[in-house]
Amino acid sequence: MYKYLRSCRVPTEWLELLIINGKKEKQILPCDDSCPVKALLKILGGKWTLMIIFQINVDVMRYGELKRAIPSISEKMLIQELNMLVENKLVSKKAFPEIPPRVGYRLTDLGLKTLPIIDKLVESGLGNLV
Repeated sequence: MYKYLRSCRVPTEWLELLIINGKKEKQILPCDDSCPVKALLKILGGKWTLMIIFQINVDVMRYGELKRAIPSISEKMLIQELNMLVENKLVSKKAFPEIPPRVGYRLTDLGLKTLPIIDKLVESGLGNLV
């Protein structure tokens, strides 16, 4: 079970109980640089990041396919986000030695681990569509 702690969700077993004046009080862990939620949001918190991962999914997608799948993203942002995902090892980029050049993007094992998170967002989104 997860318990909400001011700015960070951590498993309840991470909580330490303090006894102050005979009362049990939870020690609230700060959401600092060692916070797993903060670390994950630093990578996945971009406006387009999860949408790009969702579109790539288990396929290999080319830049043009991604651009058509997410029409509201600018070319500059798509390139920046893809480069960030490659840098953080969530997406692998394979360039084919062809003319014209062809590049394919695929989720790495680390990137595939984000799909259950995205599935939960999809479920919540479908449940809240008006």
